[in-house]
Amino acid sequence: MSGDAAGGGISRRRLGGGVLALGGALALAPIPFADAATAMGAGAGSAAPAGPGSGRPAVTLRRGSPARAGLLPGPLERLVADAEAFLAPSPAHPWYAGAVLLAGRGDTVALHRPIGKAVRYSAYDEATDTGVEFPADRQIAMAEDTVFDLASVSKLFTSILAVQQIERGSLALEERVASYLPDFGGAGKQDVTVRQLLTHTSGFAAWIPLYKEPTREAMLRRLWDEAPTSPPGGVYRYSDLNLISLQLVLEKITGRALDVLLREEITAPLGLHRTRFTPPPSWRPKIAATEDMRQPWSGLDRGLVWGEVHDENAYGFGGVAGHAGVFSCAWDLAVLGRTLLSGGAYGRARILRPESVELMFTDFNTDFPGDAHGLGFELYQHWYMGAMATPRTAGHTGFTGTSLVLDPTTDSFLVVLGNSVHPVRSWRSGSAPRVAAADHLARAVPVSPGRGRSAWFSGMTAGTTATLTLPPLRLATGEGRLRCSLWWDTEPETDVLVLEASDEVDPAWLPVPFTTTVTSSGEEAGTPHPAGSVSGWSGRVWHRLHADLADRRGRRVRLRWRYATGAPYVGRGVYVDALRVEDGDRTVFDDSRHEDAARVEAAGWSLSAD
Repeated sequence: MSGDAAGGGISRRRLGGGVLALGGALALAPIPFADAATAMGAGAGSAAPAGPGSGRPAVTLRRGSPARAGLLPGPLERLVADAEAFLAPSPAHPWYAGAVLLAGRGDTVALHRPIGKAVRYSAYDEATDTGVEFPADRQIAMAEDTVFDLASVSKLFTSILAVQQIERGSLALEERVASYLPDFGGAGKQDVTVRQLLTHTSGFAAWIPLYKEPTREAMLRRLWDEAPTSPPGGVYRYSDLNLISLQLVLEKITGRALDVLLREEITAPLGLHRTRFTPPPSWRPKIAATEDMRQPWSGLDRGLVWGEVHDENAYGFGGVAGHAGVFSCAWDLAVLGRTLLSGGAYGRARILRPESVELMFTDFNTDFPGDAHGLGFELYQHWYMGAMATPRTAGHTGFTGTSLVLDPTTDSFLVVLGNSVHPVRSWRSGSAPRVAAADHLARAVPVSPGRGRSAWFSGMTAGTTATLTLPPLRLATGEGRLRCSLWWDTEPETDVLVLEASDEVDPAWLPVPFTTTVTSSGEEAGTPHPAGSVSGWSGRVWHRLHADLADRRGRRVRLRWRYATGAPYVGRGVYVDALRVEDGDRTVFDDSRHEDAARVEAAGWSLSAD
């Protein structure tokens, strides 16, 4: 089956231009697409050092405490507790039979926890909508090294293999797919490009049942004859057919099968010993079972699938496919994530150059707001990245219950592997466990107060309104102004922070325009916010805020911050610090003064040191 449908978010064009290569030389230009990435330097899978000529290896992962990772322990403990809650009905059935959770930052894995069962059910009883459990002595508990069918997370491996070939000059991003696979160009697909396959803008239908064809040759003929449902480049539509097609391109230009490419170019160099297509029977006791596959909910009658690929089309291709079929464990995925966060290197192995990795974290879909996409990676998707989502956060999900999220702005990574189609796919819906885990990891990354030991924090509760209100203040001159420090990271447009004022002349709470300036920028002009509000991502840095209160001269005014969140997703929240109201040369409020801070009315806000 194709992966989970994409959700909301806001696309972001990186100012200053995209990364591209012309004639094999890397350059920066104010256009978002690359005809090829750099073809210079160490090739994929080589044992090059992390830094050119440095002789020093890139970081490798180690287990350590939250403190060593620069994370707060409380949110990580809540991450596990919330994940365990989804082992119970949520709401009607468990979201998964079990899961393996892994979270870290930098070179440290601060959390690696198995919960629940890797194998629990022998079958699904359709008549009673219940799972038929194995006897207790035949059930298998989840373990740290349990291997999962990654489903669509497999697309990331195929994408990396493609970017390696782009780097080497044997594949061009803007070249037509038909130039590599002439048969592909039929039925109106002659202008589809490699980039459109990687960014799901080819125009392909979301899914077709290739597995119903009797032979591999017939499956390929069905793909060649498939016409786009929209003009190439015209819409974003997530489709497994894109990565299946990319697999065929890679096999054609390299002369190697996809499973061989995976082993030689990614898993062997990085030491991913628990990652492969078509795991051998000896692995079965360490693999999480998936679904009791029977019609009508499945396209095939296979019974309990355990140790074989779950996806029907991947099964039709013999378990090796560009869109699904890779099996892996949490630690191996963490190594892959650490490799990409380190610019393509892990230890003494380098599988990509930093410029090539940048292509995977750059939004190529700026024409399709909400569907931000790098090469292979989805970007800025709150629907499963939760509060980890930023314009640079990259990840992917898999239909079986898997996900990987990488946030380069905090150097953090999250792996959630669940067997959520065990015993049947209809038992789970949405991505609530993924979102909850991502929210907790985001909260575990501390935010240092702008001044002093604590700052006012809005919290991270969805579907609520929190207010932070200053006491009544008399402004005698026409030189009233509010100054403070502001940090925000919210779900764009849905979650909004508004500065408001009320007085005896205008008792209604009305927005107050303000300007913000990045604290470390040295700029003076700042960014105007005429609506008196901010939303989205501020870059994880503090901003200086200035609001002119001259029109409140002679009035007894109240000021407040109102933070309203939608449901079901939120960002990391808002921090306000160093609140100061001046009236000419007189300070009428300063929250560093105990007596002033004590008069602040906080509803939903709290003082936080992190």
